[in-house]
Amino acid sequence: MSIGNFPEDDQPSIGRVLQQARIAAGISVEEISSSTRVRVPIVHAIEEDDFSRCGGDVYARGHIRTLALASGIDPNPLVSQYDAEHGGRPAPTPAAPLFEAERIRSEPRRPNWTAAMVAAIIAVVGFVGFTFLRGGDDGSTTTQVAEGSTPDTKTAKPKAGKASDPKPAPSDSAIAAAPRDKVTVKLSASQGKSWISAKDHNGRLLFDGLLQQGQSKTFQDQERVDLVLGDAGAIELFVNGKKVEDKFQPGQVERLSYTKGDPAVG
Repeated sequence: MSIGNFPEDDQPSIGRVLQQARIAAGISVEEISSSTRVRVPIVHAIEEDDFSRCGGDVYARGHIRTLALASGIDPNPLVSQYDAEHGGRPAPTPAAPLFEAERIRSEPRRPNWTAAMVAAIIAVVGFVGFTFLRGGDDGSTTTQVAEGSTPDTKTAKPKAGKASDPKPAPSDSAIAAAPRDKVTVKLSASQGKSWISAKDHNGRLLFDGLLQQGQSKTFQDQERVDLVLGDAGAIELFVNGKKVEDKFQPGQVERLSYTKGDPAVG
């Protein structure tokens, strides 16, 4: 199906073409939503030429391309028509306050090593001082403290005890030690921001939103993690502790699925 046979004044809308192509292919809205992972309300909105629910021009173009391919038509004329009707190439999508708040909350995770070391030093100094004062009543004990024999053995224990107290809070960097009985997927927006969606093997939504440049997200499931990347070229992907080396293009929409045996693009 092509939109190139209509006179310019009679050219059908993008939503109308997508709807007719879907119906001609015998695909329901629910079926095309399941195969493309574009949510049902967004499919309805696009077919009514309402692109406000797509989350920005980048994702609108990606959804148009995805729905066109799923219905068996060439997406390029529709994408070009969208650009012509919406002022050309899409502008960057504004950052959502939700993700700014998430980035701020993640900073306190870093362990306070300085405070732990100060506490350990104070404990060691206090123990040595207490031992020295007790040794003042016995000349032999005082000599041992000066020579550094017996106190060295005793003071080593508080150091070891205090040094083991700080336990760093878990973070996304722990993916290198991903458990073998689960699938662990980490997404890092290293080249720009991207809308992402993640589901577990039961289809339960783990995350659906915008990942800002420099942010990371880690997902874990017993069997499988399904992903949709709005701009795959902006994402650095790690699966079960290993980097996935696929070269995705900027603006490319990707649907991926990973299990415990990966990385291998699903």
